[in-house]
Amino acid sequence: MIVRFIRIIVLLLSFGLTGCSVTKYLPANESLYVGAEVKMLPDSNVSAKTAKTVKSELEPLLRPKPNKLLFGFPLKVWMYYVLGEPKKEKSFRGWFRKRFGEPPVFASKRVATTNSLVIGNYLNNEGYFRSSATGELKEKNRKVKAIYNVTLRKRYTIQKIEFLKQDTGAFFKNFDLTQKNSLLKEGDPYRLIVIETERARIDQELKKQGFYYFRPDYLIIKADTNLNSHQVNLSMQLKPNTTQLALKTYFIQNIFVVTDNGMLSKDTLSGAVLRRGGLRIVDQENAYKPRIFYNSIGFRRGTTYSSELHDVSLSRLINLKNFKFVKNRFDLVPRSDSAMLDVYYYLTPLKKKTMRAEISAVTKSNNLTGSQVGVTWLNRNIFKGAEQLRISGNVGIDVQLGGRRNKYIRDYYRTSAEAELTFPRFVIPFYKIRPEKNQALPKTTFLTGFERLTQQGLYTQTSFKLNWGYSWRKNVEIEHTFLPIALNVIKPSNISEALIDSIFTSSKPQDLFRYLTILENRLILGAQYNITYTPTPKPLSKNSFVITGGFDIAGNVAGLISKGRKEVGLAFGIPYEQYARFDAEIRYYRDINPKLRWANRVLAGIGIPYGNSLSLPQIKQYFAGGTNGIRAFRARSLGPGSARPDTTSIFFNLTFGDIRLEANTELRLRINKYIETAAFVDAGNIWMYRNYDESYYTPEDNAVFTNQFYKQLAIGGGLGIRIVTPFVLVRFDLATPFRKPWLPDNERWVFNKFDFGSKAWRKENLVLNIAVGYSF
Repeated sequence: MIVRFIRIIVLLLSFGLTGCSVTKYLPANESLYVGAEVKMLPDSNVSAKTAKTVKSELEPLLRPKPNKLLFGFPLKVWMYYVLGEPKKEKSFRGWFRKRFGEPPVFASKRVATTNSLVIGNYLNNEGYFRSSATGELKEKNRKVKAIYNVTLRKRYTIQKIEFLKQDTGAFFKNFDLTQKNSLLKEGDPYRLIVIETERARIDQELKKQGFYYFRPDYLIIKADTNLNSHQVNLSMQLKPNTTQLALKTYFIQNIFVVTDNGMLSKDTLSGAVLRRGGLRIVDQENAYKPRIFYNSIGFRRGTTYSSELHDVSLSRLINLKNFKFVKNRFDLVPRSDSAMLDVYYYLTPLKKKTMRAEISAVTKSNNLTGSQVGVTWLNRNIFKGAEQLRISGNVGIDVQLGGRRNKYIRDYYRTSAEAELTFPRFVIPFYKIRPEKNQALPKTTFLTGFERLTQQGLYTQTSFKLNWGYSWRKNVEIEHTFLPIALNVIKPSNISEALIDSIFTSSKPQDLFRYLTILENRLILGAQYNITYTPTPKPLSKNSFVITGGFDIAGNVAGLISKGRKEVGLAFGIPYEQYARFDAEIRYYRDINPKLRWANRVLAGIGIPYGNSLSLPQIKQYFAGGTNGIRAFRARSLGPGSARPDTTSIFFNLTFGDIRLEANTELRLRINKYIETAAFVDAGNIWMYRNYDESYYTPEDNAVFTNQFYKQLAIGGGLGIRIVTPFVLVRFDLATPFRKPWLPDNERWVFNKFDFGSKAWRKENLVLNIAVGYSF
């Protein structure tokens, strides 16, 4: 059977596209629908550009979609008929026909009539009043094409918008206030979708003011057109049959919280315990402190209902990460002329304690292949206040595999452990949050960790970290993170004679400097602050952006400790780092159409070492290249400035800097539900703040940032493909350098050196980046 189908495929490849016709298989009195053509007939006062734009908007609306063609031939339809009707649907033949065949799309006179109506309605909804469309079918050799002639009139614009008030009551006062931020603007084109969005916006604004039972359907917009000026006057009004329930302001009476919805019964609510703020809590297992619900739920007995507070309360409960489901309902208190609501929260808890094991593998640009095993234990409610304790441990190894080994690279072994305790509130004396004012619950995080990194036969480096920080937000757009204590202690050990011999016999000053940094104990004691601004896009907007910024300052507290103990450059006997680092990032996205997005990013950062530090500590320095940076260059192989990449160091890539500039732009095209393609260009580099040793970087390296920095920019680009699943996005980006900053000035652009046929060129210049998630 399978052999028979293989023969059919061979016949298809041999004759299908040349001599076969699909029309001979069509049933009698049926014709194959091959598509449609839209012909624009614009008025004299309509520009050719406008007509072309409207045409591009109309074509996707036409139905049905014709069969797909391969070089002008309906291959899948031909396969559908050649394979024939299978005897069993689940047979190989049935699967093959369904997978590679496609039933024909037949022509119908009703198609032209229906699509003409669709075109007319769309034009009317977009403000092209009095425009019209007619359709006809043209048949040739049992193939039918639909032709639509569209008469296009000039588009109407908005001349005046009016919100009509029927009285001076509370409802119409609030209704009148909604006009301030109206989406309907004088001079804008008339668009039905904007009007519908405006009704939804007004509904949300009124619900924020307590009008719980109001709906967008209660609003009507009347349009008065002027044929001579092609303008329209809009009047927003309340429908005459609007129920009085929708015009009332509602208040909260009782607030019920059921902590385990799975244990709900008829008598559950009767066992509710009254707590402060009017909360009535049902917690039969006594699993939670009432405070977390008081802080999470913004409603209080007697307060006005607000949809904004309603959404915020649900978001807070979900973000406690203690509940699998959070359900909510409002009931009108049953009495005459009632304006009171009872609110119910039904929570389904997650399992309190969980343990997870992970194993991962990775290949690196320095020829190392690694694996890591990790175990994480989580308690979601350790002190009954939704406090989360996470304890994790990891063991990993990076080794060289295969016959071609790099003598400058040694195997790495890693072990680490980390504990994190998170509180859904500020752990700080003399401060209380106001749940009715804050957008989200603040978080306090205590984190401590230990890591040991061993480079086989060379050295072992042990680090300890301790962080204490807060994160909070007062609205959905701005988030703050502040770490008043960020401590990191680094201690070397097991430094081998082989390492010392390698360094002092090396001709590279970078190796000596790296050895000195490895040899010393270092202490980083500082504070960090970051802010993220994510403005909410306006309705129907195609643009969005994100701005982040922050600073990291270390050494001031350690300096005070050193001064008090009369230790020069030491705190507790350990040399401490002193620096100030500032970072900023801007991301801008534009949805050109539903399938095409333009994504952009600009990064800037500067670290200023002072006092004890000649440069930033390496863990705080910047590097360029890699899967999330300038993708045409391997990670840590670029810069600083015009310095030439050096992979012969015993420490492999050592290209770090105190200053970073980077820009990325990318076009992302969605092919289907699972496949996305991209074309991208990246540019940037890193520089040193100062050259602390001229034997390390020569003047020709231009390693220090100057006003000539643009001459040292590296530029690269390429193409990418992304596999999209509901759980993860896997990214494959193939890139190549366009500009190499270490080459002589007149040779840095390398387009004329592209040689895809050369294996040596491909090995040096083609970089395949494999990663999970977008780079920005």
